[in-house]
Amino acid sequence: MEVFRLIHTVKPGETLTQISRDYRKPLSAIIAANPTINPNVIYPGQPIMIPGFPPADTIPFQIDVSVNNRKLRLLKNGVLQKQYPIAVGRMLFGTPVGKFIIINKAPNPGGPFGTMWMSLSKEHYGIHGTNDPSSIGKAVSKGCIRMHNRDVEELSRIVPIGTLVTIHP
Repeated sequence: MEVFRLIHTVKPGETLTQISRDYRKPLSAIIAANPTINPNVIYPGQPIMIPGFPPADTIPFQIDVSVNNRKLRLLKNGVLQKQYPIAVGRMLFGTPVGKFIIINKAPNPGGPFGTMWMSLSKEHYGIHGTNDPSSIGKAVSKGCIRMHNRDVEELSRIVPIGTLVTIHP
């Protein structure tokens, strides 16, 4: 069986411990996948192999999120497939900007997360449904990307684990 590995580029201020939490991978697995690195000395721009995820360039889908426009766009091979209205983080709980991947999916997480949760490779953040459809189109979440339940269910059926998610203002 082939072991998939994704390459994460270290951002300023990141630690290997935080990277392992962001990707929900044991620190020991990341260290094992990167035998030449010193786990106590990592630096911005350094490539770190993350085991268990397909390389981003093998997935034809990408998700593009505009926080200001409150839109999530699904692209396949760079071509727009569908656009969805979303809710984003409110004041003091901004939606994180950057490049992430979908690392897991959890149907029926319950409560405010609606009928589907897709974790991003940033701890505590995801794309999920809602039990309050009137919130869509507003800046009301604690930083997550909120979608109508039918929309997040549709999106989760289309995109695989490892799909690139780019979030920008």
